[in-house]
Amino acid sequence: MVNRFRERILAAGAARTPLRLRGGGSKDWYGQTPQGEVLETSAYQGIVAYEPTELVVTARCGTPLLELERELALREQMLAFEPPHFGPGATVGGMVAAGLSGPRRQSAGAARDFVLGAVLMDGRGDLLRFGGQVMKNVAGYDVSRLLAGSLGMLGLVLEVSLKVLPRPTAETTLRLELEQEEALLRLNRWAGQPLPLSASAWHDGALTLRLSGARAAVAAAARHIGGEMLEPEAAALWWSDLREHRHAWFGDAETPLWRISLPSTTPARSLSAVDDGMQLIEWGGAQRWLRGAADPLALRALVARLGGHATLFRGGDKRQGVFQPLAPAVHAIHRNLKQHFDPAGVFNPGRMYRDL
Repeated sequence: MVNRFRERILAAGAARTPLRLRGGGSKDWYGQTPQGEVLETSAYQGIVAYEPTELVVTARCGTPLLELERELALREQMLAFEPPHFGPGATVGGMVAAGLSGPRRQSAGAARDFVLGAVLMDGRGDLLRFGGQVMKNVAGYDVSRLLAGSLGMLGLVLEVSLKVLPRPTAETTLRLELEQEEALLRLNRWAGQPLPLSASAWHDGALTLRLSGARAAVAAAARHIGGEMLEPEAAALWWSDLREHRHAWFGDAETPLWRISLPSTTPARSLSAVDDGMQLIEWGGAQRWLRGAADPLALRALVARLGGHATLFRGGDKRQGVFQPLAPAVHAIHRNLKQHFDPAGVFNPGRMYRDL
């Protein structure tokens, strides 16, 4: 299988034919419109190594994400960043390429924080190995984590080693009726306290919180915070629907959906100039979803002044670009990396930025 990948990549480079890397296709809509001939990776699957006592797993790119999560669950372990699937065909390679994280990201960290190592096939057909299977194995430029969120523009990720974590022994979900300003104030106050907050989401006058950890700590935090306690089954479904965007708030596929990253302390009404009231706030205030036909230039200029960036996550007009434009120096780094790993420019051209 690896040799077939190499042959296809070398042929594409010689003919200057773009290749569109594709696992399960669950995130084909993310980023700019995919271009080139499809290079299917879903057949290259399997868990290569799993050491539960070392909290590390290595899997091939085509491994179904569901399969990996089921295997971890048998040992009461998990991918702590809660990667969204966005479809039953989600694969490990697509998870890394997209670099997306779910509700637990506010406490556990982002997808890239859990990438320990990777095996990459570059545009020359060479196998490159980065990182390893232990946290202390990285020295210098950490290319394996650079691959998280690169949308396949640097090469074909064949294998990835990931840090996993034990599942929490107890979880409780609370709901409080709060307006946006008060919700953000409380979230920032609680962030400075020793509370086991693992996820938060506010919309339509309600703040939903998840507490995870030792039973005594979760129980004490629930008493301290108050609010209505959700039944475990309903709570699990609610967080799953939020992660997968099955929540009713995300239901309008025709309206553009913006993902905005801001400092968590950004005041509630800071987006009022471009916000029509359709917000959902996660990650303690650091991720704010905005649904509406906002002007991309005005929105990104405002968000940049606030110290953040805006991504056109779904729908809308992609001609203004999906991701926040890069500063010239940062763009030059992206261009040099692309040239180094993919000199013929065959891997997912334009998927992240049109000129890369």
